[in-house]
Amino acid sequence: MDEPQTGDAVPPPAPGAEDYLALDFVNSAVAVPGGQYIDLLGTPATTNQWLTKHGLAPSDAGVQETCATQLRSLREHLRALFAARVQGLPALPAALAAVNDALGRAPAAALLHWDEKNGPYRATPCPTHEILDRALATLAANAADLLTGTDAERLTACGSPPCNRYLLRHGRRQWCSVRCGDRARAARAYARRTHPTPS
Repeated sequence: MDEPQTGDAVPPPAPGAEDYLALDFVNSAVAVPGGQYIDLLGTPATTNQWLTKHGLAPSDAGVQETCATQLRSLREHLRALFAARVQGLPALPAALAAVNDALGRAPAAALLHWDEKNGPYRATPCPTHEILDRALATLAANAADLLTGTDAERLTACGSPPCNRYLLRHGRRQWCSVRCGDRARAARAYARRTHPTPS
């Protein structure tokens, strides 16, 4: 696999990513034509940018390689669960365990605090060392919502090789982007020209 690439080759978000952050997260690693591979979590800096863009970390969070590695690991486990759902296969126990571990990393309820001047209030703490746990929990919860909700029936893989992204199908659409749809139609047209059906 080639070194991760970024830049103009990054496809637009797939259908459904505006509703499910986990879908955009799973699609943050994508194979594109020509043997290229784009990984938006490929380095600590690009991981920090992705988290910041999606409201999961401040721009100065200082993501380290260990954090980026944990996020990439969760992404692969979620990809495995998405693939199992799309293909109608049983989920891998390790993928389920990883998602459940991530779900338990952040407190679900705002904690009670007491300010000497203003009295009691509730707030969810998010000091710098907890940013990763909160991001992992948020992404895992969003993926669990997608996999268990009514939109799960619409989850599908892009039908234009080599693309490996997922999307929520709208009608008959099978592609994650216009570019993938054009590529699939061109491949079908080429196949018809080079292998005509006998009359």
